[in-house]
Amino acid sequence: MGNGWHEWPLVLFTVLGQCVAGGLIVTGFVWMNAKDDNTGQVRIVRSQFLLWVLMGIGFIASMMHLGSPLRAFNSLNRIGASSLSNEIAAGSLFFAVGGFWWLLAWLGKLPDALGRGWLIISMVLGVLFVWAMTRVYQIDTVPTWHNGYTTAAFFLTMLTGGPLLAALLLRLAGMRFPASRFAAISVAALIASVAVVMLQSIQLGETHNSVQQAVTLVPDYGLLQVVRLLLVALGLGCWICPLVMRRQPKASSLLAGVVLVVAGEIIGRGLFYGLHMTVGVAVAG
Repeated sequence: MGNGWHEWPLVLFTVLGQCVAGGLIVTGFVWMNAKDDNTGQVRIVRSQFLLWVLMGIGFIASMMHLGSPLRAFNSLNRIGASSLSNEIAAGSLFFAVGGFWWLLAWLGKLPDALGRGWLIISMVLGVLFVWAMTRVYQIDTVPTWHNGYTTAAFFLTMLTGGPLLAALLLRLAGMRFPASRFAAISVAALIASVAVVMLQSIQLGETHNSVQQAVTLVPDYGLLQVVRLLLVALGLGCWICPLVMRRQPKASSLLAGVVLVVAGEIIGRGLFYGLHMTVGVAVAG
């Protein structure tokens, strides 16, 4: 029984990785649409530095979970056969390809056509990275993880936190973009997250093994989910309220929003790890 906080390196790695993947996709679309604004593209690339800093922090956290960088390299020996190997490979490829694109774009060494194609590949790799993350936890001996709610939750974090993080970077870059469209994506992701929590709570009440009910794994599960969703809603509000009033959100407001959303998603991911239940004689009703 626990709340999953002992897995904080994985919590940090997964949440930051998903937000970065979403952030790159949104800033990448804006970068490609600014093809006639070279100065704007340069400002976007400079602001994207934060994405790779966060991705680096996430990878450092994952190394701490493995114990040493050597174990990470060893885990790559089973690419194709191991979900963990696939996750590390997908994340490393995303980090390397996307990071190298960013570096060459920063230095102004990328022809436009090559830069666009390279960026699109990096964006696709970000989605594949998140997908590879979800596969790690589709373990048939862990009934509380082996379901579609895990996959949905991971992608919903990307869709909730990614656009907001991108909005902050684009605000810092002084770029205008169709913020309301991307904000709508985050709001839809929040609504879907509420639905996932409700449906999963029902399933947890029906899942048990010979020792305990799944709902007893995290005694404050319901309360913490409410806190999590409230933080995410407040974070998105820091972005959406100015848009509703037809004002440009301030960078400070967007930063506060990112902090609140990430804090909420960290709580949610901690609950996810706290729901680990070895199968034994487990039954999903």
